[in-house]
Amino acid sequence: MFVTLVRHTESAGNASGLIDTSVPGPHLTARGQAQADKLAVELTGNKFDGAYASNMVRTQQTGAPTATRHHLAINVQPGFREIEAGIYEGTPEAAAMGGYLTAPIKWLSGDLNARIPGSIDGHEFDARFDQALATVQRSGSKRPVIFSHGGTIMFWSMMNASNADPGKLRSDPMRNGGHVVLKGSPKKGWKIIEWVGNPDLG
Repeated sequence: MFVTLVRHTESAGNASGLIDTSVPGPHLTARGQAQADKLAVELTGNKFDGAYASNMVRTQQTGAPTATRHHLAINVQPGFREIEAGIYEGTPEAAAMGGYLTAPIKWLSGDLNARIPGSIDGHEFDARFDQALATVQRSGSKRPVIFSHGGTIMFWSMMNASNADPGKLRSDPMRNGGHVVLKGSPKKGWKIIEWVGNPDLG
């Protein structure tokens, strides 16, 4: 499989500067919708055979233009949702590294028991994403595009790819509209073949 994980474009939550991991969550801003339209053009050359999004409205809105260009319907998989912020819900995104992401950073060093207060631990996060991806594989899709979230994409990729570089969490984080392409399978494992953390979408 060649799996393309795409972070949603700018949402009202991003524009506010506050963490919002609620479901269904905020819609895209006007800028985010324009970014989604541009993203669809940039992804045109890919031979996607399946389109998926989380159960959060911003991923579905981001994916709609790309899915339309590839004549695909978006399949909603809750397992691709953002990592719940727990007690950090509504706190500034700028402070995430010292709060919301403290436990996920520990997951990268193998401490999957670390739990975000009021939320999930690494085992739960990894399992639910894996289950959603297994559903994609069972559908027969070999080149799916999955519209998800920055934290989910970065941490799952870094936890599961054999060539992951955790340093990218700080040097090249996944910004709105960024994407990661992984090659492999749930059984054999994964390798990152492309990481675009800072796309030029305006």
